[in-house]
Amino acid sequence: MNDLTVVTQQYTDRAFITVRGEMDLHSCPRLARAAAMIPLGGKRLYIDLSGVPFMDSSGLNLLIWLHRRLDAEGGLLSVTGLQSQPERLLHITETHTLLTTAAKSLA
Repeated sequence: MNDLTVVTQQYTDRAFITVRGEMDLHSCPRLARAAAMIPLGGKRLYIDLSGVPFMDSSGLNLLIWLHRRLDAEGGLLSVTGLQSQPERLLHITETHTLLTTAAKSLA
């Protein structure tokens, strides 16, 4: 059984989600519930995936859903800390730039 740990931090203008564990079909609903509870209108949401060694299409779909949600609400999603397998997945699906550009522009 995969244990996924999700830690959220909220500030006035931004929110952070730190994820530890594998992002897959069984664990992604937990992350989706945590993200859904954060009011994101106009905020920047940073998702730190440095503790995620594996992500399948469920994780990718969740990140794309969050990107669309933030875009519709005037916010911005920044995915950071990608390990090799999740980073390869984003490159293969051509979503890497969509999900990580904002983080690089803030550095």
